[in-house]
Amino acid sequence: MNEGSFNITVVGLGVVGGSYAMALRELNPKGLFGVDVNPDTLRKAENMGIIDRGYTKAEEPLKKSDLVIICIYPGQIRDFIYENINYFKKGTVITDTAGVKTELIDEINSIIPESVDFIFGHPMAGREKKGLDFASREVFKNANYIITPTERNHAENINLIEELAMKIGFSRTVRISPEKHDEVISYTSQLPHAIAVALINSESFDNSTGSFIGDSFRDFTRIASINEELWTELFFKNNSNLVKQIELFEEKLSIIKNAIVKKDKNILVENFIEAGRRRGAI
Repeated sequence: MNEGSFNITVVGLGVVGGSYAMALRELNPKGLFGVDVNPDTLRKAENMGIIDRGYTKAEEPLKKSDLVIICIYPGQIRDFIYENINYFKKGTVITDTAGVKTELIDEINSIIPESVDFIFGHPMAGREKKGLDFASREVFKNANYIITPTERNHAENINLIEELAMKIGFSRTVRISPEKHDEVISYTSQLPHAIAVALINSESFDNSTGSFIGDSFRDFTRIASINEELWTELFFKNNSNLVKQIELFEEKLSIIKNAIVKKDKNILVENFIEAGRRRGAI
């Protein structure tokens, strides 16, 4: 990949899109453009030097872009593609950052023209806060990057997105099916967020709690500071997988609860040892 010959457009300059722009700037692309509905965000990104120019309408940058990275909510991606379908250059490679795939891919592939290639991706990196002010290229350092290829994708374009991910700081890329992605992410990402929210919203939390917490509580509940609009959408779009994971978690928690009630040391110790073994394998 020769970034110097590429025009790149980042759609959505929030925390993820802003972080992409910052990371891509260091690769010195031919042109780096931003699209956002907020003119103030675009001006700020221009003043920071992380984009060459910002646009509230996508037509102009899309017509000259070789790579388009869409960093908006999953439900907005289909609308963006539909509204701008005639502006993509022939041969454009598109990728996204959405945390759900199966439904999204079905929607996009039903309308995307054959002249462009949409490589669906998911950077396993982000922050609890939202907005350009919280963007940082460091968020990608040593993180995992997932690609969910489809039969219509070209091998060279998949390779391009993987290469780009490594160049901006990701330590590992993996390819899986959209269905497997949504199943795994419901466990590794969405379930922890649901548990953190439930924990911090417990009736046991009150004004005095802060005087008694340690690193374990503080670290675990960090992700409870959640982007409520985005995560509501992610939970709903992956509801069957997530509900299954919640039920499986409830079963494991019940085993621990019953062992405590019955003072069954063996069961409790077995669970602790198994958890330590699994955690050590990560």
